[in-house]
Amino acid sequence: MRVWIIVLALALGPAVSNGFARFGYGLILPAMQSDLGWSYTAAGWINTANAVGYLAGALLALGYSALLGPVRLFQYGMVVTTAALVLSGFTDDFSSLIALRVLAGIGGAPVFIAGGAMAATLFASDSSKNALAIALYFGGGGAGILMTALLLPPMLETWGAASWPYTWQALGALSLVSLLPAWWGARRIGDSPRGRGERFVFPPWRRLTPSLAGYFLFAAGYIVYMTFVVAWMRESGSGAAMVVATWGLLGLAVMVSPFVWRRVLAAYANGVPLGLASAATGLAVILPFAIPGRGGLLLSAAVFGLSFFVAPTAATSFAKKNMPRAQWSAAVALYTTAFALGQTLGPIGAGWIADAGGGLSASLWAGALVLLAGGMVSCFQRPVSLPAGSPGSN
Repeated sequence: MRVWIIVLALALGPAVSNGFARFGYGLILPAMQSDLGWSYTAAGWINTANAVGYLAGALLALGYSALLGPVRLFQYGMVVTTAALVLSGFTDDFSSLIALRVLAGIGGAPVFIAGGAMAATLFASDSSKNALAIALYFGGGGAGILMTALLLPPMLETWGAASWPYTWQALGALSLVSLLPAWWGARRIGDSPRGRGERFVFPPWRRLTPSLAGYFLFAAGYIVYMTFVVAWMRESGSGAAMVVATWGLLGLAVMVSPFVWRRVLAAYANGVPLGLASAATGLAVILPFAIPGRGGLLLSAAVFGLSFFVAPTAATSFAKKNMPRAQWSAAVALYTTAFALGQTLGPIGAGWIADAGGGLSASLWAGALVLLAGGMVSCFQRPVSLPAGSPGSN
């Protein structure tokens, strides 16, 4: 039971780094755009800035993993991300907001990478429990999404678009509350024999090309939905209650997704889980167009939430099954780098499409097609043979 408590404490990491720092912006964007007079391209640049910071954070994690170890990377990343969220509520200057979004990304990537690597060390001899621990860790992002759904739209509906700074401050306060238990969970991993002496060994990246390319395409596609779907809903006439219902259902679905995908993640040692997750996410983006109205939106949110957080879970699980333990942290960092590159391009590309006359509907369709392509590419990833007797070869 204590191990599962540690997993849940670690899961507060993606709740902050992803649920608050990355995806919370999707709910705040319409208010900021209205109050500050931004174009869609400018709004996209704000999330691209976060992705650039995420890429920088992934590269820093890649370079400093051996020096700092996953525990300190996770803890320091939590502090940086929390500080960036708090400070985002105290400026309306575009350049300052860009800088703070970069800072949030720099802190968020080590949290995601190191926490995933630590979760992967648990239940090493039980593939089913190990897959569940990894999935529950990443499912923490769903809890963060759910909290933002319950908190941010009502605030903005009550106080108006000009109240967006308070939403960032609220996310910063929630992050401060999450910091202590997450810090404790990382320390418990670090204090165990399995958490010491981690070595950084670079994985055989050429043999990972299909899954890296698929993960890149997944990132470029999914972030379009998470950045602009609420703005598209608002343009289509959806009120705050519908936004709460859609975003909240998405978060709940993320939390349930580990149980839905558990057997698939445990059964395959190739790129099929990542490919299926990417394809399902792409189909979810199409659903509001195929089924107009509230039913289509809610179904889209449910399928999207059940699928999109499975992709990072699948990438981490693939690394754990196919590489020696000494390569796990580096492999997760490598996948996160490919992911960060993809989500750097998605928001500005989608914003450009919308501003060029296609509108947000065209942007969402483009994201869906990229996701489906990522699903196809990922399925070409074959297992990577481990040296006989290597840890993680079970």
